[in-house]
Amino acid sequence: MSAESNLKIGVIGAGTNTKLKHIPGFQAIESVSVDVICNRSEESSRKAAEEFNVPRIASHWEEVIADPEIDAICIGTWPYLHAPITIAALQAGKHVLTEARMAMDASQAREMLEASASKPDFVAQIVPSPFTLFWDQTIKDMLQEGALGELREAVFNKTLPGNANSSTPLSWRQNIEYSGNNTIMLGIYYEVVQRWLRRDPKRVLASGNIFTASRMDPEKGREVEVKIPDTIHCLAEYDDGLRFLGYMSGVTHGVNWDGYLINGSEGTLRLDLVERKLFYTRFGSAEEEVEVAAEKQADWRVEADFVESIRSGKPVTLTSFEDGLAYMKFTDAAIESYRSGGVWVDLG
Repeated sequence: MSAESNLKIGVIGAGTNTKLKHIPGFQAIESVSVDVICNRSEESSRKAAEEFNVPRIASHWEEVIADPEIDAICIGTWPYLHAPITIAALQAGKHVLTEARMAMDASQAREMLEASASKPDFVAQIVPSPFTLFWDQTIKDMLQEGALGELREAVFNKTLPGNANSSTPLSWRQNIEYSGNNTIMLGIYYEVVQRWLRRDPKRVLASGNIFTASRMDPEKGREVEVKIPDTIHCLAEYDDGLRFLGYMSGVTHGVNWDGYLINGSEGTLRLDLVERKLFYTRFGSAEEEVEVAAEKQADWRVEADFVESIRSGKPVTLTSFEDGLAYMKFTDAAIESYRSGGVWVDLG
């Protein structure tokens, strides 16, 4: 597809991120239009269409896939629909941008990757973890240049309040029917470690807990059993001895503990996502803030990257289906370990 051709997008799932980022992002690109929206109800579809001046709505996602006028699909649904919509869209000859997390589990992610491989002329992209984009290139360069020496530990910590109140109704993130094995923000934070290190651990151990055994399901109108942990902590080992530790809490009151730490034989990198600053400590020296060069700074450009890949054939880097399968395999291993009472699970 040439840069002059009009690209028509069909949106399936008009949630918060779709309305905040994807729809306005596409509408800001020359010769790109959002032509149809399909949300969970006709009312919500129509409301989103009116808000963004989108000319049409659809009553079911399959109508969007079957529409011969639509060139590409933007999937903004919860994870339970990512695989069926992606596979159907690719089989129908449409490009796909799907919201993260990639799928319910690694099995679905693998099916999505296979569908993409069978249609190599069509772009398949996952919305990337966005929180570290500004610093990613600087961190990758420092690791590549050996600024930390031999890597010893990679750590992240993230605290959230969403599961702290036991009277709060079940959210879609806690609903295993919608989220599958995805737990709090484990996958989206691990994806960053994977992005920086460009490799995956050999085995994973995880522990967690469900503090509120049941919650009111607003859709069913009754209490249901909670099956996704309120908090989860992971330990992983790499072939070369590097260790990874992930602390993910959904039961924190009023404290935002958010960031990454990489320790090596010659220094430490610390990314504080609360202060939005990157720090480096060389062995024997004091911690100093790292200034990110202008040419290395990055920001959200998901929709532009997707369109560029369609028009020019540029390979997808943020985030490919291969990378998505890798973080889903990690998530699966962590949940398997948790459900098994904290045993090591090989990633294979």
